[in-house]
Amino acid sequence: MNVHFIAIGGAAMHNLALALHNKGDKVTGSDDTIFEPSKSRLEAVGLLPEVFGWFPEKITTNLDAIVLGMHAKADNPELLRAQELGVKIYSYPEFLYEQSKNKTRVVIGGSHGKTTITSMILHVMHYHDREVDYMVGAQLEGFDVMVKLTEANDFIVLEGDEYLSSPIDRRPKFHLYKPNIALLSGIAWDHINVFPTFENYVEQFKIFVDSIVKGGSINYNEEDPEVVSVVTSSENPIRKIPYCTPEYTVENGGTLLETPEGPMPIEVFGKHNLNNLAGAKWICQHMGIDEDDFYEAIATFKGASKRLEKIAESNNSVAYKDFAHSPSKVKATTGALKEQYPNRKLIACLELHTYSSLTATFLKEYKDTLNAADEAVVFYSPNAVAIKKLDAVTKEQIAHAFGRDGLVVYTNPNDFKNYLFSQNFENKALLLMSSGNYGGLDFDEVKRLIK
Repeated sequence: MNVHFIAIGGAAMHNLALALHNKGDKVTGSDDTIFEPSKSRLEAVGLLPEVFGWFPEKITTNLDAIVLGMHAKADNPELLRAQELGVKIYSYPEFLYEQSKNKTRVVIGGSHGKTTITSMILHVMHYHDREVDYMVGAQLEGFDVMVKLTEANDFIVLEGDEYLSSPIDRRPKFHLYKPNIALLSGIAWDHINVFPTFENYVEQFKIFVDSIVKGGSINYNEEDPEVVSVVTSSENPIRKIPYCTPEYTVENGGTLLETPEGPMPIEVFGKHNLNNLAGAKWICQHMGIDEDDFYEAIATFKGASKRLEKIAESNNSVAYKDFAHSPSKVKATTGALKEQYPNRKLIACLELHTYSSLTATFLKEYKDTLNAADEAVVFYSPNAVAIKKLDAVTKEQIAHAFGRDGLVVYTNPNDFKNYLFSQNFENKALLLMSSGNYGGLDFDEVKRLIK
């Protein structure tokens, strides 16, 4: 195929471009700016545009397909030219479906846990040398790319994101995959800039369940009442298989998973991750991995990149960073770290960085999410609020929303850094939660605090 990417530099888009290049397709692309690591990765295989910008002359009838990224606008000059010429235009998820319509599609959906569950499944498959196609939202140990497409593989494992497909296709991505095998991990309101009410958000998951191929199956987290309601109320003729958190114990900073062969030490921890593991086990069994082989492989899984990632450790102190930003993730991650290190003082720091988290009406969703921490800190940048064209939020609003006594709120990056670097981390656990970097925090410097 001869495929052109409009907005090739995005995290998802450049990985798809690399996957097609590796498959032997001819790939070109444009973007107005490309950041690392996308820039270096595209450059390494000759896919980096020579000049940044949009060039309608790149769009010709010789192209088999256009893949349109979310970063592009509806009036993008290359898009308008493609529409004028009648070249086939795909959104990212539409193109993935086109590439996998003759495969068994495994789609992992949910407000939280989907990257980790997808990563666990791929880790197990890789461990046992089972070749599958995939698309996952995090870089995995042992994997060169985040998207793999082949002609030969029978299965494709897709992380099912509920965000929008493209500037001209406002459907959530996971509505377009038509899974044969699906999983739903949890539902907690997110993306309020797109789904302004909780009911509207939940409706997207109902559509997802109804999109499963007739005769297919869904594994679902029976500990989430909203998930149970969505799945059990669906009239789609599919198999509905619940899962729950397995038994486990925590001893001396380590987690032991109960298995038929007795307690087994694992690298990941926290109730939410054990729940994710249970879902991954079911999916792997659907894909031909028996229970014993699953346990053998999952014992070596260290976690998805940016998900509860240990960045430093000494004899009596430890530091983790996590991509957590939505209320459900913040609560689960904070609770997990306290459970893992019950005898250490937990300092939990959260950056409010996303559109949702900086919206005054959404802040109340964070109530009690930091209660497991011994010391709780929130950082946000008033400048970020202004850039997103949101109404200003105050320290008082944030403190009230979290409902947490003693909550410390910083709005200046230097003040937050000074706070962090003034701490004695003896017998403490540090948790840094953000999808940003606290206004320019150097995490390598943070590592040196743990001695």
